[in-house]
Amino acid sequence: MSLKNVFSSTSLALWKCNAVLSLKGITFVRQQHVPCTTVAPRLLSHWSRPDICNTKSNENIGIQPKRQYARAARKKQEIPSQLSDLPPSMLKLDYTSVPLAQTTDDIVKRLLSLELASHSEKLQVKLEELIAKVQRDKDDRTSTEVKVAILTARIRNFQEHLLKHPKDKANKRRMLMSIDRRKKKLKFLRRTRYEAFEHVCQQLGITYTFPPEYYRHATRRWQAKKALCIKVFKELQKQKAAQKAKGKQAVKPPSPETAGPTSAETQGPAAQEH
Repeated sequence: MSLKNVFSSTSLALWKCNAVLSLKGITFVRQQHVPCTTVAPRLLSHWSRPDICNTKSNENIGIQPKRQYARAARKKQEIPSQLSDLPPSMLKLDYTSVPLAQTTDDIVKRLLSLELASHSEKLQVKLEELIAKVQRDKDDRTSTEVKVAILTARIRNFQEHLLKHPKDKANKRRMLMSIDRRKKKLKFLRRTRYEAFEHVCQQLGITYTFPPEYYRHATRRWQAKKALCIKVFKELQKQKAAQKAKGKQAVKPPSPETAGPTSAETQGPAAQEH
């Protein structure tokens, strides 16, 4: 009911406005409907005029070329998977110690191999390979080297996952925590047994970087101040080098050509014989 009242009041106001304007001698002319078939020829005739379109390539068509303003697609960084070097014919970890798994037919072997294994089963095989590279003996499961190998496999798995799902904040947090834990263990291993530290880094392909001396947020004021200090230091070095060069030239001994005759030459050959 309220909508009906609104429409009726609006139509009444428009009728009054039209009546007032007609008394003043102002009339509205309805715009004629232009069919779509007549719009395209008009546009083509407009753009084909020589004063508007002067390009040689568009003389016949009369349409400007499309400009490629779109940004190029960003290529994702591709990191090779740590599971890519595992052979598909390799048996799963639970069946490597079973002798019957080696003598069964091809269909059963394929079912027990890594070709049809899940991601977690492949990751477990890779984890055992990394542990075997750095462990002290066959029963070693608690040493620092083994813990570093376990954390390395976990970190690389998180990296592959985050490339596919970059918005997974929970797993990103777990990856950063694992990286911090591995840094702490590598630092301890480097301080206590340096040879074992080098062996672990070489076998697992880890590049150890030293932590910064202090953590400081780089503000624009700090960056400008540092650039000014570096510039002043370089200017002082240039001035010191120029002063040093001038001092060397002042203390430089005279050459034998410019120096006077020696005492032996002034005394003559008789003095040289005695």
